[in-house]
Amino acid sequence: VLGTSGAICYKDHEQLPHICTLLHECVTSTHVHGHPVPKGTIILPNLAAVLCDPECWRTSRQFNPGHFLDKDGNFVVRDIFPPFSAGMGCSTGCGWGLAQMKLLLMFATLLGTFSFQLPGRSPGLRLEYNFGGTRKPLPQKIYAVSRLNCPHPGPREEVL
Repeated sequence: VLGTSGAICYKDHEQLPHICTLLHECVTSTHVHGHPVPKGTIILPNLAAVLCDPECWRTSRQFNPGHFLDKDGNFVVRDIFPPFSAGMGCSTGCGWGLAQMKLLLMFATLLGTFSFQLPGRSPGLRLEYNFGGTRKPLPQKIYAVSRLNCPHPGPREEVL
C-alpha cells in the first residue's frame, strides 16, 4: 500500500485498516450489564466467552482481522466487542493514544521493511494456538528478510 520508501507516519493509518484491527484495544466502562462497577474494582473478564462466541463472530475460532473492518474495508469498533479488557487495554489516559500510535508505527515499519517468510521446506504457517488466559501461538520459525537494497540491513558486528 505504501511502497518501499520505509518512511511511515501516523497519518498513513487511514491507508492501513488491517494494521488498525491488529492494534485494536478495549476501553473501560462504568457499568456491566446495568450494574455499576466502582473505581478500583479488579475485574477478571472471561474474554474467551466473547472472543470465541460464534454468534458474535463469523470465524470465532480463527485469526481474522476482518472482524474489525466494515464492508468497505475501513476500521470500525464493533458494538459486541467486550467493554473491558485485561491489563493495559483498560487504559484511556493521554498515554493510551500515544502507545497505540507507537505500536502502529512500529508494526507498519516492520511490515514495510521486512518480508516475513517461512523456512524453505516448511509445510506452511501454523495458526493453531495454546488456549488459556490468552491465545498464545505455537512456536515456529519465521525469517525476516529485508525489503530494502541495503548491504547491512541490521546492526554491524563492530557496533554490537
